[in-house]
Amino acid sequence: MTRRKFAAALLASAATVPMWRQARAAPAIPVTLYKNPSCDCCEGYARYLDHNGFTVDVRPTNDLAEISRKAGIPAALQGCHTAFIGTYVVDGHVPVPTIRKLLDGKPDIVGITLPGMPSGSPGMEGDKAGPLTVYAISRDGAPPRIFDVD
Repeated sequence: MTRRKFAAALLASAATVPMWRQARAAPAIPVTLYKNPSCDCCEGYARYLDHNGFTVDVRPTNDLAEISRKAGIPAALQGCHTAFIGTYVVDGHVPVPTIRKLLDGKPDIVGITLPGMPSGSPGMEGDKAGPLTVYAISRDGAPPRIFDVD
């Protein structure tokens, strides 16, 4: 093989790499995230999702508790914000690996929730004080059960 043919072959193969990578890149997953207008940690959580393969539409609201309640999240288990991802509700600062477990497993549930605003959870400042317990909310009104512990 001559140098000219080798260079041409190398350039041709290099030109196909971006198309190959483009074909394998997963499309961003759309998220609609409702939050209190003055909450900064929710903005941090939205950025966290954006950096991890999601496209987030942030919608400030003064009716967050009502949105969570209508989505099926019990008051005692409500998180800092409420997101809708596909057919699921994701309430609070739920880590991306847990969201991916939900989306990949497709369980027959309303969604998942990480209650409160745990320090060190995605979007929250501070050190993580312990494991984050994420609860599954059933469609049939059964008591919430543990979905994942991060």
